[in-house]
Amino acid sequence: MSDSTSKTRVVVVDDQNISRGFFEMYVRAASDYVLVAGLRTAQEAIDFVEGRSIDLLIMDVMMQDGVDGLTAATKIKQEHPDIKVILTTSTSETSWEEKAKQAGIESFWYKEYDEHGLLEIMERTMKGESVYPLDQPKVPFGKITRADLTERELEILRELTASMTNEEIAEKLQISVNTVKRHIQNIMEKTGFESRLDLATNAKLLGLVVSDKDRMKDGTE
Repeated sequence: MSDSTSKTRVVVVDDQNISRGFFEMYVRAASDYVLVAGLRTAQEAIDFVEGRSIDLLIMDVMMQDGVDGLTAATKIKQEHPDIKVILTTSTSETSWEEKAKQAGIESFWYKEYDEHGLLEIMERTMKGESVYPLDQPKVPFGKITRADLTERELEILRELTASMTNEEIAEKLQISVNTVKRHIQNIMEKTGFESRLDLATNAKLLGLVVSDKDRMKDGTE
């Protein structure tokens, strides 16, 4: 791709000005890409791609206003399957990867933790690759890292950040209340945190896990 008509047309979507500016800078600096738009909300992205020729969409998962990036990207892939999508996040929430794969979203990039640069992910995605991290982000969490927690422990921690009770967690995950209590105790022993409040507060501050309630701030499921 050398002339302007053959350049990859890119839209970036992020509600944080610094992150959006970072994406825009990367696209403008790359000779084979052209920035079509920088948007602040996922709903703007849904509306913007209608009737326009877009090759690549780079979008953050977490949005403050309205629909979240994962939901929006899923809708865009359903209606415009030729648009390639890279979902990004500054959190270390890994459950979104599987949802993204199921939706046919090409690539997933952790802003803070991925060893690969954004431009590499863009180029590989446009060449037809589906680029997802091979390993979980190794984020420090108390005396351990995120990668030291089991999937079940992460599930329970995710619901703790949404202020759910043991009974509510048990019902959602279809396990017993005693099992929930045992897992919480195990997490506290592993991490060194002394209460469920400490667990939830620190997990939320670190972006270690994000509940669907927090991702879908407009209440959609």
